[in-house]
This record gives sequence, structure tokens and C-alpha cells, in this order.
Amino acid sequence: MRPACLPFFVYGTLRPGERNHDRVLRGRVASVEAAVLPGTLLFDGPGYPYAVDDPRGAGRVHGELVEPLPEAYDEVLADLDRLEEYVPGAPGNLYERVVREVRCGDGARRAWVYLAAGPIRQELLASGRRAGGDWRSRRGKCPR
Repeated sequence: MRPACLPFFVYGTLRPGERNHDRVLRGRVASVEAAVLPGTLLFDGPGYPYAVDDPRGAGRVHGELVEPLPEAYDEVLADLDRLEEYVPGAPGNLYERVVREVRCGDGARRAWVYLAAGPIRQELLASGRRAGGDWRSRRGKCPR
């Protein structure tokens, strides 16, 4: 079954100006808009961030809402899944692709977002290093 054609909320290396944006999204995006993912915490990872649902619901992560071109949607989805090492239903995923509501200039919209999966999520909540709410502001530009 084909997943819903929702936009993607990106918060790390896929943001405009970061190392994976041009590599994965360049020329295949209809729009990019500043957005916030409420109820989420951000953690440092090994050169990239992880977002997890905040058990208290108070956190928020800043990023962008990326709308792929309709004709490129399936290809973009496959490339993002590959980049995030996400395979639907696989137990060893680093990330899970889930639908969340994000806030942007025109209100709330549903979007795909990659959140830390299973054991990684638990480890981050137990002892991970928080990265504030905006990974780009905290880390500066991602290394290229």
C-alpha cells in the first residue's frame, strides 16, 4: 500500500543549506516553509540529530516543512527512507517515519517526520544529550 503523499518535516541535515538538502531534495521540492513540531524533544546524534516524542508533551523542535514536487514524490520518499535507514516494519530501524501535526505559517498541517526508533529512543530519553529545540542554531552549520 502506498503511503499518504504528505509533506515532510525536516529538522537536521535535510534543512535548506545543510549537507543532505541539496544531495537529496534539490530540484525536487515545490515549497519549503518554516515549521515547528510540538510535543517533541531534540537530541544530538553522531553528526545528526534525533527527535523523540516528549513524554511530558512540552518540547518543540524547529525545522522546515518540505513539499516535494508531485512528480518526484515517490522518488523523494524512497531516498529519504534510505537516508534515514528506515524500512517499514524492520526491527533495527534508526528512525521510524510517522505522521505528526506540525505548526507553520498557515496553521497546522499533517506531515511525515522521522523520529528516533525503539532502543535508540529509550537510550536518548534515559541519558541522551539534549540539543535544544533548533539543531541548526545550537550546532551552527552542519559539517559538509
